[in-house]
Parts: sequence; C-alpha cells; structure tokens
Amino acid sequence: RLRESGGGLVQAGESLTLSCAASGRTFSTHAMGWFRQRPGEERKFVATISHIGGTTHYAESAKGRFTISRDNSQNILYLQMSNLNPDDTAVYYCAARREATIGVRPDLFAYWGQGTQVTVSS
Repeated sequence: RLRESGGGLVQAGESLTLSCAASGRTFSTHAMGWFRQRPGEERKFVATISHIGGTTHYAESAKGRFTISRDNSQNILYLQMSNLNPDDTAVYYCAARREATIGVRPDLFAYWGQGTQVTVSS
C-alpha cells in the first residue's frame, strides 16, 4: 500500500516536498516513481529511483527543480520540488515497480497511491 502526503497550495516560485509512505517489508526491493496527472490528460512521468537509490531519472520538466529520494529504513519516498510554476499543478502519484530497476512508463509500475493534489498559483 502506498500513501502520498504533502500536497497543497503554493505560490509560483515556492517549494514543496511530497512524501509517499509504503507499507510492507519489501520496500527496498522495489524501484519507485512519481507521476502526475492534470484534468483531461494522461498520467505523466515525473521521476524514478532504483531500489536502493543509486539510479535516478527525471522528466525534462523536472530536471534541475525536482529531486527524488528514498529512505529505505523508514519505507518513505520523497519528491522535493522547487521553483514551482502553475504548469506543475496536478495530482501527484507515487508508484512502485515489482522490479528493482527504474522505469518511466506508467504500465511498468504495479502499485499506485491515491494521489495528492499540488496547486501552484501565479
């Protein structure tokens, strides 16, 4: 089970950190990812991290502004977001792969959280 938190309303230029708490004992064996979805659009890749955090990959829109990280001792995935702009407004989802290696397509992820809303005002 995955549960996101940390979403909210911020102004453009501000920062926000999302968290995703995972239940179970196998968190450290799963690659994880963050995706986002705007109304009327498909769910899109934001960032992904390998099972022990050695490999990360970001969408172009996230590079230089977002940082994905994980704490395997606490079963928590993070997404630090800075310099937010209105285009970042979306529901953000965390997801887990069954495999240890990163992925960028939603269909590669087997488990999903319920999402957390991020709204950036101009």
